[in-house]
Amino acid sequence: MEPRANPDLVGHEAAARSMEAAARSGRLHHAWLICGPPGIGKATLAWRFARWLLADMPRGATPLAVDPSSTVFRRVAADTHADCFTLEPNTGERGVKRILRVEDAREAVRFLTQTAAEGGWRVVVLDEAERADQAAVQNTLLKTLEEPPPKTVLLLVCAAPQKLLPTIRSRCRRIDLNPLAGPEMEALLARLLPDTPATDRARIAALADGAPGRAMALAEAGGLDLQAMVEASLAALAKPEPPRDHALADRLAADRTGGAFGIFMGLLRGAIAGALRDAARGRAAPPWLARHPLAVWAGLWDRLGDLADDTERLNLDRKQAVLTGLDWLARP
Repeated sequence: MEPRANPDLVGHEAAARSMEAAARSGRLHHAWLICGPPGIGKATLAWRFARWLLADMPRGATPLAVDPSSTVFRRVAADTHADCFTLEPNTGERGVKRILRVEDAREAVRFLTQTAAEGGWRVVVLDEAERADQAAVQNTLLKTLEEPPPKTVLLLVCAAPQKLLPTIRSRCRRIDLNPLAGPEMEALLARLLPDTPATDRARIAALADGAPGRAMALAEAGGLDLQAMVEASLAALAKPEPPRDHALADRLAADRTGGAFGIFMGLLRGAIAGALRDAARGRAAPPWLARHPLAVWAGLWDRLGDLADDTERLNLDRKQAVLTGLDWLARP
């Protein structure tokens, strides 16, 4: 379910109560930076807060709750509410998200300067704020953050706040969302994936690292199969076989949405990070980790992240990106 239409928020009640208390105090901050790993529920919380403000802050036992049958909920879910503006990276021809456009940021600023159509709040939700990596985009938003119009709120959803200008971060109230606990993830996946065997749900939960959205993406994209491919690729670094690597790259590139590629690269980096943590704590590490010094592995983890991000952001050849990444890992 799209975050803007999701009525449920699991595991982040403290953050929701904090935002509700700030609004009821009469001193609501004009900009919020909602941070956390991908799939943790950041956008779901942002849209929940936006709906609640636009619905005139209804009271209830559950924080920031709005009746899904209400007109405000349905209009926000359909992106037709006159006082709510969505700002997100533009989508390319192959469904790959690109960087946020300057003209879209300017439109959001103009939206906030207008009078509220329904006499209440005006809200802008900026999803994937880390993709606003052009100075022009962030400086466009900075003007509004410095001199916000009355009764306006800007909600920045961000998985990598370090990519934002310090002046942007300093003008936002920050909320960090933490991974869900094991029992919360187990209960949620049992409800969302009732037909999936319990053992597979447990493996998906472990790979998702407490992020519900990531768990669902893994389930939909065959994440367990992709994890098996990652493990096989790392185990075979000592004996490179170009035909095998090309077959893997072809399979990942065949998914035109980019989902399989993105998940594979994320799982690959996750395996490296996990092995580095085990080595740092004196635990048994997989044999392939001995191929490079730990510092080199840390650098490769960073490079793979940049490679995956640039490939999706600039709509580059995914097959070549996979082959490049595997070559980096295999190279002595």
